[in-house]
Amino acid sequence: MNRAFNRKKDKSWMHTPEALAKHYIAYNAKFLGNTEVDQPKGTEVVRDAVRKLKFQRHIKKSEGQKTPKVELQISIYGVKLLDPKTKDVLYNCQLHRISFCADDKTDKRIFTFICKDSESNKHLCYVFDSEKCAEEITLTIGQAFDLAYKKFLESGGKDVETRKQIGGLQKRIQELETENSELKKQLQVLEEQLMLAQVSPAGSVPAKAAPTDVFDMIPFSPAPPLTPVPASNGTPPASAPTRPSHLSTDLFGAEPFDPFTCGAADFPPDIQSKLDEMQRQRWRGSKWD
Repeated sequence: MNRAFNRKKDKSWMHTPEALAKHYIAYNAKFLGNTEVDQPKGTEVVRDAVRKLKFQRHIKKSEGQKTPKVELQISIYGVKLLDPKTKDVLYNCQLHRISFCADDKTDKRIFTFICKDSESNKHLCYVFDSEKCAEEITLTIGQAFDLAYKKFLESGGKDVETRKQIGGLQKRIQELETENSELKKQLQVLEEQLMLAQVSPAGSVPAKAAPTDVFDMIPFSPAPPLTPVPASNGTPPASAPTRPSHLSTDLFGAEPFDPFTCGAADFPPDIQSKLDEMQRQRWRGSKWD
């Protein structure tokens, strides 16, 4: 860090110590992204990372994607990257894990820092684009380092362990907040599904389906015989039509079959038994099919 900030060694810092120790300094910048690097520091290391992320950003821009903006909150405890609208923490880079920070001399808009990831232990280079504040943001991070180092010397190293514990607790809080938001989304989906579900009205009884026979047909129920009703003008009801005398028998001397006047009891016993046997055979055949 001395190499990045030695131009300020004979000058006063930009912010008061209280602003960085008790609060934080906020900046807005475009976030080009982060990428893994092999070394924890070095100008050539960050230069290659900047070149790589710029190329990726040009590809995304040609596809219509805009460069996202972030809010940087700088304090003696680290650098936080937040969503400017929702204020959700995107990255929390603790100060003792940042090993290098510098602005680009060839491009005054670009500044970077390298931070060791707490989970993978890999060194990641974060690259930003700020039209007016690139150098100022770099110097603010340098001032935070200077104040943190002085506080470390005053506390005899005990403050580092405290900050590590605080960092672990902050990480756990962030994980719980993420889990809580996911549970809220799942609960909202379940509530929508419950509202869309078709629920039968309270107290309603579903209609009972009519019984069917073995052929899935509703059995025929013979209607009761019709009773003649006298007309309203006193005229006696018309008598039922009678069968003509010449149609009383057929060529074999048997009475013709009339489905309107014939009942189940009109069949002779032998014919009725044959009909029953045919129905049973038909039922067995449909069962085997």
